[in-house]
This record gives sequence, structure tokens and C-alpha cells, in this order.
Amino acid sequence: METQNLLGGAWLVARYGIEIVMPLAVHSRIGGRRTTVQLADGTQTETFVEAMRPSADLRGHLTFHLKHEVLHLELLWRLCAQIDAGELVRWIEAEPSGLYARKAGFLYEWLTGRQLDVRLPIAGPYVDVLDARKLVAATPECSVPNRRWRVRDNLPGTPAFCPIVRKTGAFAAALAIDIAHLLHELELEFGEDLLVRSAVWMTLRESKSSFAIEGEADQADRIQRFAAVLARRTGQGALPLDEAALAQLQSEILGQRTTLQRCGIRQSPVFVGEVHRYQELVHYVAPPADELRAMLDGLSAFWQRTQGQSALLRSAVLAFGFVYIHPLADGNGRVHRFLVNDALRRDGVVKEPMILPLSSLITSDAAERRAYDRILDTVSSPLMGALSGAYAFGPQQTLYPDGIRSNFVFTGEAVARPVWRYLDLTPHVVYLADVLARTIRVDMRNQSRYLRSHTRARAAIKDIVEMPDAQIDRVIRSIEANQGQLSNVLAKELPLLAEPGIWPSIVQAVARAFAGLQTGIATKPNPAGAIDE
Repeated sequence: METQNLLGGAWLVARYGIEIVMPLAVHSRIGGRRTTVQLADGTQTETFVEAMRPSADLRGHLTFHLKHEVLHLELLWRLCAQIDAGELVRWIEAEPSGLYARKAGFLYEWLTGRQLDVRLPIAGPYVDVLDARKLVAATPECSVPNRRWRVRDNLPGTPAFCPIVRKTGAFAAALAIDIAHLLHELELEFGEDLLVRSAVWMTLRESKSSFAIEGEADQADRIQRFAAVLARRTGQGALPLDEAALAQLQSEILGQRTTLQRCGIRQSPVFVGEVHRYQELVHYVAPPADELRAMLDGLSAFWQRTQGQSALLRSAVLAFGFVYIHPLADGNGRVHRFLVNDALRRDGVVKEPMILPLSSLITSDAAERRAYDRILDTVSSPLMGALSGAYAFGPQQTLYPDGIRSNFVFTGEAVARPVWRYLDLTPHVVYLADVLARTIRVDMRNQSRYLRSHTRARAAIKDIVEMPDAQIDRVIRSIEANQGQLSNVLAKELPLLAEPGIWPSIVQAVARAFAGLQTGIATKPNPAGAIDE
């Protein structure tokens, strides 16, 4: 490929014939004047003047990439698999105290697990591996000094899994959203008591909507069970990323009626897909079973190494990192959405017993659901495009150690591995920030208004007729369902309601309580007699 006017990462891709799956965050080139063009997808094109052209070799353009561009770990992983390590050693020994030579040496060994045969002593002051102005890095006190290369390892993960988050303008705007402050405003508007009482309802709503995302909305027992898990487990115990904690959480979510022979990290292949006209469509292939523990350890390392940073950032990386690792044979989606609230609770942003019903917003209409799918597709679509021809369904099924039978055959690990390991989750952080903000500002506010009106309606009905709360709720539902008419079923169940003046008074009281809300509550009682419900 032509390399004459390319710089940095783009030059390395062209020179070594590297096929990267995820695009470079920065595409640099030589031009007549210095310019920066920000593209809609969050990447940018940088044009430099001729004086900035480095030497046309690995040393020159890798230095340019490390110095002027946003580090692209997938590119470096593929580059390290191709280059002659001796070329890198010669550069390092020519500059044993060089800032970028030392970074390059550290990253080569970190990515490959192989040690370079450098004979000269390395010198120079300690420097950070990542530029924290461009990328999310480990919290300074969590950085690890590396004596061999005299660098501070501030990568936020491990070689097996190190998610990348770029500090774009959209990212900065997302982190400016203060979830705790939004919840405090809600508390000031509606009162702590009402919000606490709404927590049970919000938890059930999140559970039901989570199943709706998976196309299983009519699952009453499973919805109740997941709601109980949300209420009981959110923010409690060990972070559910190790074998024992994850197996326990999965077991509680799935319950006893499951075909799985064992819970915990899967030992079989998994893909996300659907059947369309009797044909299997594959939307995403998950990492192989023998890499899952190391990847989950990397995700756990991100959690530990970013302590004190944005809870919103941490919850997004934890939740979306988990769903791309897909470590379970069943229940990955529910654990993924559980982790959002779990992380926010652990970081003290969402207090017990509150659960943010983000799944409710995601399932509120087709556009919201498509937006959720598009975020998942930011990784899965380019990956599956690169994996064309690398997966198939064989004629025979294989029985795996966890009891799963599958005829799925995958041969694209070498292509997919650096994508799985070094996910760019920048869009996911931005997306989750928007979803959480709108969940609180719109969805939770509307539901809190409804609950406040419902509470007022209960009190107003008790001023007319004494009855238990369960019967009052039955009356309110009937008024809404029947446009203010008394149903035959309710009249037979509660004969007092049919006495003169009682039902019209109740309907008027309920209408006043719900005035101003978009509900089906009638604004006045219907004068007709009882109707069939």
C-alpha cells in the first residue's frame, strides 16, 4: 500500500500490510498546512506539514504514533506479531534512555508475553505508558512502576483484557452528567419517603424490561426472581467476576428450572444470533472458553485500577465489557444490565434500595431499542465483517465439559483476539450516560409523579370509604381500565360501591389526584350503570 504521505499508525498499517478490525482513532498524513478534521464517528484526521515527517521506518513512525496519536492496542498487537524483534532491540539499544523507545519495549513485552533481548541498561526518568490526557488510564496511585523499562504501567487492564476509552468531547460531556445530583433533585421534588417506596416498583420494572430486551416479556416467575436478585444482590458481596461469585449470581437469576448442568464460566463456544427462515444468523462470536477467566480478571483489574474515577465510566466499562466477554452459557444479558446498577451502588452514586430502571427506557419504543443494538454493533459489526468465512455449523454436535452440545465451528481466533481484548468502549460510556440521565430526568420523574398521585388517590378514597390498600388499588385500576364506569365484577365484589353517590365521589376524587398526568383516569364519573369488565 502507498505510504508516502501517511504518518504514524496509518503508515504502520500500510507498510506492514496489517488488517485492523477497529478503525484508528487518529489518521495522520502529510499535507500543505496543519489541520484537524473531527469526523462524525469520533475519529479524526490530522494533517501535518512536511517538517513533521519522521524517518520512514519502524522507529520513526511508531514514535510518531506513541507521541502524537491515540494509542491503538489492536494495531500494536498485530504489529508485534509481524515485526522482527531485532529491529526493535536495535532501536532501544541506540536510545536506551529514550522515552518512546522504552514505551515501545514495554508494550512489546506486555502485548506478546515475550522478553526482548536487550543487553544495554535502560535509563531515564519514569514516564507513564498511557497519555492520560487522551485515554482513560489507571488512577495514579494504582499505576505500577516497571523497573526494567523505567515506565509507570498505567494501563487500566491486563494484557488479556484492557478496554480503551478515548477522552473525546462527547466523553467529557458524558462524564459531566452527575447521576448523584440528578437523584438528589428527584428527592427534593418528591421526598425521600416516596422514592424509597418507589424502589420496589422500580426494581420490578427494571426486571420486566430486562426480559423484554431479550424478547421474553411474559415470564412472571422469572421477572419476580430477577427483581428479587436486583433488590438483594445489587452492591452486595464480592464483585461478580470470579468463578464462585459469578456462578452464584447466575444460579440465583436462572433459578432451578434450567437445562444447564452447571452454573459459572462456560466451557463451550457461544455466539449471539437468531434463526431467520430456518437459517442461523450470527451477530457476534464470543471469546473461547479457555480465555474467559483471564479476560474476567482483566475486567476486574480495570475496576480495581480505576478506583476513584467516574462511577458512570466504571459502570459502563464493567457492564459492556462483560457482555462482550459473554462468559456464561445463559444469562449474560441480565448480568450485563445488573452490573450497571451494581457498579453505581458500589461507588456510592445510587443509594440502597434504589434501582435505576434503565432497561425500561431501552424498551420504551423501537427507536430506543435500535439505539441499544447500534451501540453493541459498534464492536460486533466490524468484527463479524472481518470474520466472514471463519465460522460455520458442522454436521455433528460436540459435547463440551459443561454439558452443552454445539455444532458451531469457529476458526477466527487470531483475527478476533485483539478486538476482544482491547475493546474501544468510548461510545458505550457516552450512550450509558445519556440513558441514565434520561431515565432519571424523564422516566423516574414521571413514575414518581404517578406514585405521588396514586398515594393521594388512596387517601382520597379512604376519606369516602374505608377499605384495604389492595382493594383501593383494584378500584383505581378499574377506573382507568373502564373510563370511570363501575364494572359488574367490581360491583359484585364490593357492593358498597354501587350505593348512590359512592362511585361518582370516588371517580371524582381519583380524577383530582391524577389531574395533569397522562393517564387513562377519567376526568369525571360515567353516569352509566355497571358494565362488564
